[in-house]
Amino acid sequence: MGVGNPSDTKGPKKRVLVVEDDDAIGTMITKMLGKTYDVERAADGAEGLAAATRFLPQLVVLDVMMPGIDGYATAQRMRSVPALKNVAIIFLTAKGGPMDVVKGIQAGARFYLTKPFKMDDLLAKVRKALGE
Repeated sequence: MGVGNPSDTKGPKKRVLVVEDDDAIGTMITKMLGKTYDVERAADGAEGLAAATRFLPQLVVLDVMMPGIDGYATAQRMRSVPALKNVAIIFLTAKGGPMDVVKGIQAGARFYLTKPFKMDDLLAKVRKALGE
């Protein structure tokens, strides 16, 4: 039994989808979360919706400002898919104004983190969103 890896004692790894159009940020988050979770990555909202429908994650880490479908609309569309209705969503975005946060919560976000962010803060929110 491994030490410090929740997946060793709790069966299959939990699935996390990272939807981020900035390649450096998306790669960094995917690598960090991939140490503990089964992670997939999408580069925009449309790709994220398709991946979420196929991958059925327990959590989506979602950027707001992306080409095509923005993060708010992506979250709302996910909520309209029965299999994704209860997926946890964490917005991770540069849009940090009070109305942006309200819009994110209304779109279904469990947490709303602004860039620049600390990886430890994101990891803590991921664990909390996944009930760990």
